Order: sequence, then C-alpha cells, then structure tokens
Amino acid sequence: MSTYPNSPKILRGGLVLIDPESARVQRIISLQYNPEKLTRSLQMQTTGGEGGNCSEATRFKGPAVETIRLEADIDATDQLEFPNQNRVTVENGIHPQLAVLEALAHPTSDQLLEMNRQLNTGTLEIAPMEAPLMLFVWSKSRIVPVRLTEFSITEEAFDPALNPIVAKVSLGLRVLSVDDLGFAHKGGSLFMSYLQAKEQLAGKAQAGSFGALGIGGIG
Repeated sequence: MSTYPNSPKILRGGLVLIDPESARVQRIISLQYNPEKLTRSLQMQTTGGEGGNCSEATRFKGPAVETIRLEADIDATDQLEFPNQNRVTVENGIHPQLAVLEALAHPTSDQLLEMNRQLNTGTLEIAPMEAPLMLFVWSKSRIVPVRLTEFSITEEAFDPALNPIVAKVSLGLRVLSVDDLGFAHKGGSLFMSYLQAKEQLAGKAQAGSFGALGIGGIG
C-alpha cells in the first residue's frame, strides 16, 4: 500500500555508540516505536542558599546534572504475519533486538577474556574496561552523551518456542557534561553543542511582559 506523498516522515529516537578516542561510529540503535513519554530531571549544582544566620546569593558550580527516563516498546507481532519475509524474527522472536540493548549493560566477551588472560599472565595493574561513548539522540536538537544507569526488560508475550515477541524496555540515562568528560573530549564538545542549542531555543521563546504580571515595572 502506498502512503500519501505529503505525509511527514516520522523520526525515531535512539542511541549511537562511538569510539571514545576516534569518534568512529560503532553502532546505531533506533527505537522501533518512539516512547509516548520522556521524563527528564535537572539537579542544580550551586553554592549559596541558607547557611547560619544569613542567606547567600546562588552561584553555579557547573551545569545541572540531567537524568532521562523512558520506556520503549518492542513488538514482533506484525512481522510474524509475514513469516517468509522475516525468517530471523520467526526463529528468534525479538531476542536479537533485546540482545543489542543488553550489550549496553556489560563488557564484551572478548574484553572479559582479555582481562582473564592478563590476570593469568601476572599483570600487576589491569585498567578497567572502557565502554563506547553512548549518545542519546532525540531529534537534531538533542544529541547528548549519556551513561546508562538503569535498565530493565519486561517480556510480555512469547511464541510457541518461548521466544519473546513483545517486550517493554525501561532505560535510565545520566547526561554526561563537561564536568564529567572535559572540554577536549568528543562527548564534552557534544554536550556544549547540546547546551548551546537549548540557549538558541530559549532565545526564540516569546518574552513576557510586566503587564502580564500585573505590574508596571520593577524599581
């Protein structure tokens, strides 16, 4: 069935994994369905406030700590209606999609084997295994480095072979700022671009007026 030629293209949110040193893209993960709700919270980093017998002016120590929560649905029901066109889904359900997301939560088997090899050869100091830099992409105005902090999967339906075919994935992300990565890091420059995009959007918002507040001015 052909779609209406003037219908808008629906963009998908997702995650991009890049090499933290070379910035080479390692994997792009697009969500099958965009979540209906995205929860963000910002915790200010300030000094001042109440202290002793007086209050001090608020002073910023750095950018706010931002966290993001979302729930993504993965559903293979439609694909199973056309088994000849979707053999991987028929044989595995949504295991492959879930496996891609689960890989975000632990090191690779190669990294673990290399660590074990170093232990067995008597290496005195073993560096922690570095994960790829994760970017959360939610439109061109929101491309921001993040760290995965929470991850859970609820499998809701299964095929006769007990492969999951419907699941809900909950993700908790912490935005990484220049406080975490520094200005020279690729992620740090992406955070600054994210912050500057917010400032540009704020400049497009309609300014308020004293009249709307019921006053003539301040002075």
